Amino acid sequence: MSLFKQAVNTQAFLKAGIMGFAGDGKTYTASELAIGLVELMRARKLPVGDRPVMFLDTETGSDWVKPRFDAASIPLFTAKTRAFVDLLAAVREAEAAGSVLLIDSITHFWRNLTEEYAERHDRKRGLEFEDWAWLKAEWGRFTDLFVNSKCHIIMCGRAGYEYDFFENDNGKKVLEKTGVKMKAETETGYEPSILILMEKHQELLDKGGKRVWRTGTVLKDRSTKIDGRSFENPTFEDFMPHIESLNLGGEHVGVDLARTSAELFCEAGEPRWQKDRRMKEIALDEIAELLNKHHSGSTQEAKKLKAELLEQVFASRSWERIKTFDYARVSAARNALWRELEGKPYAWPKPAEADDEQGCLCKTTDCNEKEARL
Repeated sequence: MSLFKQAVNTQAFLKAGIMGFAGDGKTYTASELAIGLVELMRARKLPVGDRPVMFLDTETGSDWVKPRFDAASIPLFTAKTRAFVDLLAAVREAEAAGSVLLIDSITHFWRNLTEEYAERHDRKRGLEFEDWAWLKAEWGRFTDLFVNSKCHIIMCGRAGYEYDFFENDNGKKVLEKTGVKMKAETETGYEPSILILMEKHQELLDKGGKRVWRTGTVLKDRSTKIDGRSFENPTFEDFMPHIESLNLGGEHVGVDLARTSAELFCEAGEPRWQKDRRMKEIALDEIAELLNKHHSGSTQEAKKLKAELLEQVFASRSWERIKTFDYARVSAARNALWRELEGKPYAWPKPAEADDEQGCLCKTTDCNEKEARL
């Protein structure tokens, strides 16, 4: 069965990320996107447009944008929490009963996860290297939901600077800002299909006073239609080229998480190649012991008989060549030798207590071969 199928657009839901510093307009722009999206779905008579917008609120921002939703006659449901477990539950609930999920701010959920982990593991001096593997895997539960959920999600996050070392004219390495990223797990910014950086600007006027405005710069747009563009005080219409690239109302397919590489590992998590190598070494040792059992000694006759048996099952008398064969071939040859010299299939008994329930003593070759593959 082929892995590949004819390509169709299966991105039916908006997956947006908005980041910025304090006062840059993240919440306002996210609300603008959510309201515009619901109105668009209603205009196209998509049933999901009649559902409420879900606002997962960590900064009380929902209180300030509620009048805008009221004016648009869009129900706004809120949950004010920073617990990571609530983030996962919120995505599932919004998928089942909401039109759009607005998360503001994702930064707090990442902090909650890392800080609670540090507290429970007594990391008073900060997280250690081995901690990050678990934290990243746990955070991956959210990013998997973000990508695959059948729900429009707009995720706001605080911005932070990226730094790197550069060598100055004097040959000294100095730390300099190289860009801006979302303050969350390092790879979170890779997940949205559109990523927007909000920035606040100020200008002193000639007649006194000050003009303040915000710009939204599209740092990433997978449709490429507005990639790199900046909009002053952005509205929903500015982002419509990306929205129009979605298959709104169609089938949404993210990433197939049911497919795994479990076949590469044994039950204990040991890599399959490592298990096979160990099992091959055991099988080779069993072959050597079996030959010595039936044709012991170092006489020319004993050596000849052992060489003939090896040639019979391996098509080679060279032990060095035989050691290069894979486990499947060595195992099959051992089993053949076992029948030839012992007069019965190769097998080893399992502990009786492990077999009582199934009534199987694993005396057959098939059962033992299955056990070897695990």
